[in-house]
Amino acid sequence: MAGPVDPEKQPAPAPDGNRPSLSLHVPEPKYRPGDTVDFSDIDIGTPGGQPRPDESAHPSQMGELAYSLIRVLGDDNQAHGPWNPRLDPETLRQMLGHMAMVRAFDERMFRGQRQGKTSFYMKCTGEEATSIAPAMALASDDMVFPSYRQQGILIARGYPLIEMINQIYSNKADKLKGRQLPIMYSSREHGFFSISGNLATQTPQAVGWAMASAIKGDSRIAATWVGEGSTAEGDFHSACTFAAVYNAPVILNIINNQWAISSFSGFAGAERTTFAARGLGYGIAALRVDGNDALACFAAAQWAANRARANQGPTLIEYFTYRAEGHSTSDDPSGYRSAQEREEWPLGDPVTRLKAHLIDIGEWDEERHAAMDLECAELVKATTKEAEKNGILGHGLHHPFHTMFEDVYEELPWHLEEQADQAIRERIAKFGTERPFG
Repeated sequence: MAGPVDPEKQPAPAPDGNRPSLSLHVPEPKYRPGDTVDFSDIDIGTPGGQPRPDESAHPSQMGELAYSLIRVLGDDNQAHGPWNPRLDPETLRQMLGHMAMVRAFDERMFRGQRQGKTSFYMKCTGEEATSIAPAMALASDDMVFPSYRQQGILIARGYPLIEMINQIYSNKADKLKGRQLPIMYSSREHGFFSISGNLATQTPQAVGWAMASAIKGDSRIAATWVGEGSTAEGDFHSACTFAAVYNAPVILNIINNQWAISSFSGFAGAERTTFAARGLGYGIAALRVDGNDALACFAAAQWAANRARANQGPTLIEYFTYRAEGHSTSDDPSGYRSAQEREEWPLGDPVTRLKAHLIDIGEWDEERHAAMDLECAELVKATTKEAEKNGILGHGLHHPFHTMFEDVYEELPWHLEEQADQAIRERIAKFGTERPFG
């Protein structure tokens, strides 16, 4: 008697003579290492050319804004069109200063990782405007749920640099007690939710927080940031569903920097449509913005915040930008993309563009800019030396051993008390003292 048929051992059926064979599409980036780069196919539109609908407009009226690009700063370094937020020069200088500080901080921390002072770091070079400008458009007590490249939010909100460095070095002064990967900050006082290395988890958390704020009748809204690659995660789509169904006062920011670690944006769907267009499918207001234009980033975030605060619901914003550096200190982008991409990117550099705008309107100059860069670098250097007194990764001055049993239970269960006591006795017997762990 014949046994069961193993389908894996059966020959594939021949295609029907009247039907073509199926084929699978695998996304492939246009440019690989050594290729000549040409971004002329990217339609960046005209600065000032996009309409600015009323903040209460229905999402169905925003189709054009999800497929085009909201821009304010032109090649003439002037602000154009209805999205011009008309910020005063002092606010613009403050914004430029925050971006300069982030660059100085990134450079020093990157160098520290290469010197073995920490295990990991991630720069946000080229993307500074996508975090700093929206942070300045929000209220200081609005809750933010960032990804791991939004250090600009903390700097814009005045979080002490030394606390950021202590966390990166996982030293004895790290408020998170060495329990988080470097750069995964958290600050309740600054409305900065704990960063998670699990991608896209912050999106449903932000929506849930926003729903809770609405239930309580509070006035605070939530905003979250996610990379374009992470929009392929189920958490992102669950968040969109809940945000749309319950009209949550939340802003869903997508940082489309063209690359998710070493895979390009096509694997998340960029070849088919814009990431902003995903919002329209859920019935969410959607904007696509020049992410290297600080004024456009501010204007879009302000528009979305006003909409949320007026109970008009969520907004999804795609910031179209470029990741100028590697994904992290563990990544070498020269292995998968052309070295020309950074220079050829058609939307330029956000710091250079804002600086040029301020100079052209007579509110800045090259001398002051150079002095500002130097001041930022010196401040970060001095703060780093101060933080290093608390220790660096792998060189002692870490939190005491017993802290590994803390901060999980309000009252430590008896069996964990026993384990902690036993472990501490063993360490004293072995080392003569309760040495820090790590």
